[in-house]
Amino acid sequence: MSGARVLVLAVVLVAWPAVLERFPQRWRPLIGAGTSTALAGAAGIPLGLRPPQLGAGLRLGGIVASAVAAAVGASPALQPVRASMRARDIDLHPAVWLGLHIPVGTVWSEELAFRGVLQPLATEAFGRTAGSAVQAMVFGLAHIRPARAAGDSIPGTVLVTGMFGWLLGRLRERSGSVVAPMLAHLALNEAGAVATLYLGRSNVDLSPESASN
Repeated sequence: MSGARVLVLAVVLVAWPAVLERFPQRWRPLIGAGTSTALAGAAGIPLGLRPPQLGAGLRLGGIVASAVAAAVGASPALQPVRASMRARDIDLHPAVWLGLHIPVGTVWSEELAFRGVLQPLATEAFGRTAGSAVQAMVFGLAHIRPARAAGDSIPGTVLVTGMFGWLLGRLRERSGSVVAPMLAHLALNEAGAVATLYLGRSNVDLSPESASN
């Protein structure tokens, strides 16, 4: 794919969160996952979901996921992290957040789009180093709107998310499978969500309405 087409895809991925917000919250995970799956299918890029790449992805991803989960689990020991988690308002039922929005709406959707499709195409167009940088930068920029909605620092979110996106890209490269970055991404978000739910349990909405979101 030409560099121009890759950049068009990058712009679309950055703008996608704004498009997704137009749909009811309850449908966003399925719409996002379906769109990313269709994109990956149309691109026809191997995702490493069969042996031996699958095994490599499970091994490497499992190791990194364990380290990530441990680090996130220990992070509330830092007062700023603990305060931020306690202050967060959670408008999703915990089961919906942990069981649908994170694994399907975030991890599956983003890993297919960014590491499954954008990274290989950017690498083909610009080379390995530049391609990885493009993927990481676009991943960071795609989190501007979510950061604004959450009241988080936009520059900080873009920087940290971009760095994490680069790491996830390296996992994809080394294992040959999107499973490795999926596991690491899942560990980060699920561990962070569990810690947030525990520390901010007074802010958790357990009403039946929250379960339907």
